[in-house]
Amino acid sequence: MRWGITLRHRVESVEGSGQVSQWTVKLPEDAGGVALVRHELSWPGPFGPVPPEVASLVRAAARTQPLGPVASLNTQRRRVELSAADGTRLAEVDDDIVSVMDGDQVASRFREVEVELTPAASPDLLKAVVERLVRAGAVEGDNRPKVVRAIGPRAEQPPDVAIPKVGPYSTVAQVVAAAIASALTRIIRHDPGVRLGDDPEHVHQARVGTRRLRSDLRTFGSLIDAVWLDRTRSELRWVGNALGEVRDADVLSERLRADIATLPPVDSRDAGAILRRLASERDEARGRVLEELDSDRYVALLEDLTAAAADPPTTGDGRAGDVLPPLVHKRWRRLKRSVEALGQDPPDPALHQVRIQAKRLRYASEAAIGVIGSSARNLASAVAKVQTVLGDHQDAVVAEGWLRKFGSSNSAGPNSASPDSTSPDSTSPNSVTQALVAGELIAIQRQRQQETRAAWTEPWNAASRPRLRTWLKPKRKS
Repeated sequence: MRWGITLRHRVESVEGSGQVSQWTVKLPEDAGGVALVRHELSWPGPFGPVPPEVASLVRAAARTQPLGPVASLNTQRRRVELSAADGTRLAEVDDDIVSVMDGDQVASRFREVEVELTPAASPDLLKAVVERLVRAGAVEGDNRPKVVRAIGPRAEQPPDVAIPKVGPYSTVAQVVAAAIASALTRIIRHDPGVRLGDDPEHVHQARVGTRRLRSDLRTFGSLIDAVWLDRTRSELRWVGNALGEVRDADVLSERLRADIATLPPVDSRDAGAILRRLASERDEARGRVLEELDSDRYVALLEDLTAAAADPPTTGDGRAGDVLPPLVHKRWRRLKRSVEALGQDPPDPALHQVRIQAKRLRYASEAAIGVIGSSARNLASAVAKVQTVLGDHQDAVVAEGWLRKFGSSNSAGPNSASPDSTSPDSTSPNSVTQALVAGELIAIQRQRQQETRAAWTEPWNAASRPRLRTWLKPKRKS
């Protein structure tokens, strides 16, 4: 509940259907004003042990804590429907009397009114209804679920992972704790969305959480217990790689869909096999991710990070303002050396390495923003532009490699299976056309690689200006 998630079992009397019994998980979504917006999912079933498909959605928040009843509520509802003059249903107003039960006894009771608009309603209607209710004596609520209101302060405390606020006088331990807590919070909040799979952004954000924390731990490595550091970075790599397979498929799919839309209609019609092959690979990768998220190993990692966020495993302490600049400066030197080693016509892996070093410098600078301020933010922003251009280059390289693999598998010979052909004949019109479309898409990727190769030096020149790095110079001791 402290993570904004509620898990309930409800038995409801429905007119004409008798009693309906179901499990429901409510996940938080961004909402403004007095409107309550939550991602609600339900499964039919009797009360008892929490079904695995329900429990999985709260696993990252609950982790090793057992799931069991924490409150029993009895709600009597009076519903009023609001309609337009022509009979169109516009809203429902639910007037609930909620009894908080202690066994067979009523421990407390409160009244709650909820307003829910239909798609046919104007947003202005909500304001008008709320104003009418307030004039009648209602008080605007704070959108807390009934069970949270019933349990009270225990459910309203912050979650067990708190991100400490860092400033100019923060210690190294506080900065490390903030880095761990920030990444862990990102992973936990997006874990249910990764499991549901209805929005690729959740996979992206969870992967960013693992990557950023691995990078931050690398930056702070000299200040952290070596045994804990090696074990944790290895486990983060394990989760991040699994998420990366799904994320890479999402990025590639989005890229190829956009590129296919630019092809002549006669060719774009035959591109379905490419997208189906990619979707199949993504489904396989997603299956592997779900297996790993349901493992004890994953839960153990989250528990370990939770403990580290509360008590960071630093080997020493000191003022972060003195320690961070040299650490970030080390990141800058590695990026600079990578750029200097490129030569006139660098290979793709060398440019990818520059991108990796740019990303690590950006993450290190962002970790220092709370302590250093705008100087660290300006460097992070400048380096991010280098990372973006080289990221586009790497995406084009990956896309070309995948398309070449697809094209060769469709024309490699009688033993290669085409996903759209019932015959292994590699000379069929289907496989020939698919190889042609793959070739057109490869040409697009090659063009994009040339463009990004020419474009990345401009943001690099801007990011390497000395004035952005004045804060990295170690202070002279008098």
